[in-house]
Amino acid sequence: MDEVLLRSLTPGVLTVLVRRGADFAAAEDAVQEALVEAVRVWPADPPRDPKGWLVTVAWRRFLDATRADTARRRREDRVDDEPPPGPVPAADDTLQLYFLCAHPSLTPSAAVALTLRAVGGLTTRQIARAYLVPEATMAQRISRAKRTVSGVRLDRPGDVATVLRVLYLVFNEGYSGDVDLAAEAVRLTRQLVAGIDHPEAAGLLALMLLHHARRAARTGPDGSLVPLAEQDRGRWDTRLIAEGVGILQGALARDRLGEFQAQAAIAALHADAPTAEETDWVQIVEWYDELAQLTDSPVVRLNRAVAVGEADGPRAGLAALAELDAALPRYTAVAAYLHERDGDRATAARLYAEAALKAPNLAERDHLTRRAARLNAHRAP
Repeated sequence: MDEVLLRSLTPGVLTVLVRRGADFAAAEDAVQEALVEAVRVWPADPPRDPKGWLVTVAWRRFLDATRADTARRRREDRVDDEPPPGPVPAADDTLQLYFLCAHPSLTPSAAVALTLRAVGGLTTRQIARAYLVPEATMAQRISRAKRTVSGVRLDRPGDVATVLRVLYLVFNEGYSGDVDLAAEAVRLTRQLVAGIDHPEAAGLLALMLLHHARRAARTGPDGSLVPLAEQDRGRWDTRLIAEGVGILQGALARDRLGEFQAQAAIAALHADAPTAEETDWVQIVEWYDELAQLTDSPVVRLNRAVAVGEADGPRAGLAALAELDAALPRYTAVAAYLHERDGDRATAARLYAEAALKAPNLAERDHLTRRAARLNAHRAP
């Protein structure tokens, strides 16, 4: 069974059901049942048109469910509209589904959470981590969003800002998390930029391309993380960097600065430096100041503390860090790095070990553990 194929077809099938009048929650349930049936049937009898097969089965499952509903008489009128078996247009409906999930009846945060779960393929735990909230809190938020859109006809697409936020979070999880979704986020953002004139959409695409350009250098042959300063810059994709910088310059020329453009400007400064030592950290701090004004995000201020530590010295970085909540994810890892830069190896080793216990994934945990071990080895008599 080709799980990648099933995953790629799911958004399009879900969109077809929503277009034909299924409410989102019922459509999602019907599609899941069709996927289960596909896993059972396809190995022995693969269909010639997988998407058409899934649409037909999912629609029938939806009709079966609605017939048992209290609104049976009203909904049975839709039986005559059952789509006939056969090929379904191969258009990619994923981006449209992102807009439909960003429904005006939902708050932006609820719309993002629902889309990430239902369309983006992220788990509740991954979404909660992105939002810096407990998993139980996020599960409740997603459940409330499903209840809100249950029975609502999704024929009014949401706003661009919400869709951009979803694409950004999908890319972040795909770039650094457990599920590889980064390339899909880039693809969808390219579609969005081609379809609308929006400087923040262009800024987001530039940001993705600049980060994606460094992907090959982010891990060693054994899968271990390689920090930015230690990456082999010869492995960076110069074509993607040039494309990202060009898109960013065009967006900034519009003089409508947004957070994605500011983040892309920081990424461009890293990409422009021939070596880590030649990075323009002073200008990066200035961009972080702009970004902090735009977002008031604690994560932005955490990253700014690192930049301050590089521009003005580790003591200045530690002073900036002291103004933040120590419960922030990766706070301890940043503190460890700045103490190491300041020459306090004992404190740095202890903090690296603490940070490893809080790491969100195995690769990061192993990286922090190795940092602690290296410093402790230097201290051993």
